[in-house]
Amino acid sequence: MSLHAHQFFTEQLALPFDDSTVVGNTYYATPAPGSLLRLRINFAPTIFEGQYDGLRLQVIHPEQGVVDSAVLTFADHDTFTQRDAACDVRPGQDGYARIRDWHRDGEPPWKGADVRGLRHAIEQYTQVWFPGTVTVSAPQRTPLAPTTGRPPAAPADRPASRTR
Repeated sequence: MSLHAHQFFTEQLALPFDDSTVVGNTYYATPAPGSLLRLRINFAPTIFEGQYDGLRLQVIHPEQGVVDSAVLTFADHDTFTQRDAACDVRPGQDGYARIRDWHRDGEPPWKGADVRGLRHAIEQYTQVWFPGTVTVSAPQRTPLAPTTGRPPAAPADRPASRTR
């Protein structure tokens, strides 16, 4: 069965590169118009045939070949945290933070993936090799509470500590 790579790269990840294409299970892009450098992204295989645990990013030069390479694992970027928790699959167990191209039904093997962490990491990587080509997404963070310069008040059920 297919990894549905075209759908994964163009719709799920929705990378911001106009000059791009998917060939087989590999995404190719020219992030900086006029540059000789190209970006190639494919699924990073495990030691098992048809099983993948992340994405491999490579910067390619037509004469020098691969200039740089990095692997973004699904586990490090919480891509399948919810899926694995729902299936009670934990780190070290078979299938944890992995996809397989021998899945049972017609659904993409990455269904339910949260790709925000992967996309942010790809944008950061791209900024290193192709500065100014994409606007990096701001990381999703909980806003900090405003500070007054004073220590926080003690909870009502506990008296404030006193210093002597």
